[in-house]
Amino acid sequence: MENDKTVTVLNDLLQITNDRIAGFEKVEGKIWEKYPEIKKEYERMISQSKLMKVELIDLINMHGGNPNDTPTVAGSLHRTWIDVKNSFTLGNIEESTLENVVFGEKAAMEAYQKALDDGNLSPDCHKIISDQLNSLTISYNQFKNISEYKKDGDEGAPL
Repeated sequence: MENDKTVTVLNDLLQITNDRIAGFEKVEGKIWEKYPEIKKEYERMISQSKLMKVELIDLINMHGGNPNDTPTVAGSLHRTWIDVKNSFTLGNIEESTLENVVFGEKAAMEAYQKALDDGNLSPDCHKIISDQLNSLTISYNQFKNISEYKKDGDEGAPL
């Protein structure tokens, strides 16, 4: 029974990670012309997400589960909403995109924290999920700082 709970939580996190990957891939190219200095960090986040996905799939398999390797319905709806919103945005689509990255990272962090707090993870999973949350937190803080920096109209946000 405990194993089933662990697999369920890991599958939820896998779907959230798939949402991150889908969201990052959708953003690519929209902001590089205006903010080329963040491309390296963004590429690092995509690579990190793909590594997190592999780790989650390995954990699910280790616990006898079947990976649900799809994005969430909510994530898909959110990406569609962003497309619609951007089609009507009169202002700076690039800044809106940065804000959406920050929003998505915050939602992922909250889901990971809830998974850790709920106590449904096995001890071996807890360490890996905690490490992944730490990586999410670092990315969130970097992009939050960039987003706030860009709102102020300054050039060349530090990473």
